[in-house]
Amino acid sequence: MIPEGYHSVTPSLTTRDSNSALEFYNKAFGATELFRLPGENGKVNHAEFQIGNSRMMISDEFPEWGSVAPEVGKGGSFMIYVEDCDGQYEQALAAGATSISPPADQFWGDRTAHVADPFGYRWGLAQHVRDVSPEELEKGAAEWGK
Repeated sequence: MIPEGYHSVTPSLTTRDSNSALEFYNKAFGATELFRLPGENGKVNHAEFQIGNSRMMISDEFPEWGSVAPEVGKGGSFMIYVEDCDGQYEQALAAGATSISPPADQFWGDRTAHVADPFGYRWGLAQHVRDVSPEELEKGAAEWGK
């Protein structure tokens, strides 16, 4: 049984400073902190936050448990569907994210941008602009690779 408020897959991030990461995710993406389990010396043993309708987990690294934060630029990536790609991109940059790619319209019907956070993870921002037929998608994919 999946607990209420969770999905089958719940991403879990590891950082060197989860307190700062939680603040950043709030400023950059409007994340709402759900709870925080503090550890020794101000570390975060476990916390959960929500962006839109998706819950994520986060903790500080604990090398003694094999839990190590990624180096900047070497962590995973996430995609967030947003109402305003351009505005969310600017908000993320103002919060301290680094631009990977500015907002641009894509052949699959989304407007997307990509940023890197200060903790090693990459974030895609997508605004669905229009539905695309399978034929348009196939044509766009063929042209995209040229």
